[in-house]
Amino acid sequence: MIQSVKDDGRGPSGPPDLFELIKKLTGGGRGPSRGKLGGGFIGVLLLILLVWGAMTSFYTVQPEQRAVVKRFGSVKGITDPGLHFKIPFGIDQIQLVATERVLKQEFGFRTRGTRQGESSTYSAAEFEDESLMLTGDLNMIDVEWVVQYRIEDPIKFLYQMREPTRTLRDISESVMRRIVGNMLGSEVLTIGRVEIQQKAGDEIQVILNQYDAGIRISTVEMQDVVPPPAVQPAFNEVNEARQERERMINEAQKRVNQEIPNAEGAALRTVAEAEGYATERVNRADGESTRFSAVLREYQQAPTVTRSRLYLETLNEILPNIGQILVVQDGQVGPLPLLDVNRKTIGGDK
Repeated sequence: MIQSVKDDGRGPSGPPDLFELIKKLTGGGRGPSRGKLGGGFIGVLLLILLVWGAMTSFYTVQPEQRAVVKRFGSVKGITDPGLHFKIPFGIDQIQLVATERVLKQEFGFRTRGTRQGESSTYSAAEFEDESLMLTGDLNMIDVEWVVQYRIEDPIKFLYQMREPTRTLRDISESVMRRIVGNMLGSEVLTIGRVEIQQKAGDEIQVILNQYDAGIRISTVEMQDVVPPPAVQPAFNEVNEARQERERMINEAQKRVNQEIPNAEGAALRTVAEAEGYATERVNRADGESTRFSAVLREYQQAPTVTRSRLYLETLNEILPNIGQILVVQDGQVGPLPLLDVNRKTIGGDK
């Protein structure tokens, strides 16, 4: 029971009587002024209730969101973007979920909030408990990756699991550690990145589907994959030696690719020349034999005429190539040119 503090003649020594204050506000006291005061209070109270009801009767859903409507704690449905009505006074409660936005979870690093148009900045803190992993050949490696996902079913995302985001992180880390642990360190650092990303995305999605989490994995992207800082210098030396070996192998392969086609081309050219020479000799021999047979037939028909014609043709072929003919007699000082076939005429005289 609440009791009021009485006045003992020394002025107010405590708060006013609570029952008296309630009577004044509700018009329970005597006189017309008290009734007017109580009626005004009820009007103000009704006005406040009316404004509160009007303000809590509508809600807006953005284009990239979906709204989950709950009534007395029970889910009633999902509403699309736009302006919607709901029962006021907290009877209907709204939870907005960004279903059309691609969300991400970062492992091994954290991106600081940046303004639009500025380059991204990263936290200087170390997250080695997430990124350090053991490979199949018992080497330590530092793996940083990003999981991008979308909320496919808002109701399942909110109520199927207690902490869906934390569950997604635990699943992603477990899957990535298992995949990296089944591969060699050199593969993870070089050629295995694409395979790891694809396998991790598929396996994470399978587990989330078993949990019925309402999450759809978009991509799994590996960022920096490096050895721990303690062994970084040794790893750089090994990597440089490996690159030098690859360079020498590529140069040798380039030389092979140049020399073998050149040798094959020269061999084919020699074979083609030999085949062409053989064909030429055969054709020439065939022509000579055919010509000789034709001359023989003519000789058999007219031996004298054929013999004279052959003699003259032979002279016609030989005399232009003889040059100067000199007849030298004993006792003479100089030679006497008898016939100069090759000398050109001077001034039109022969």
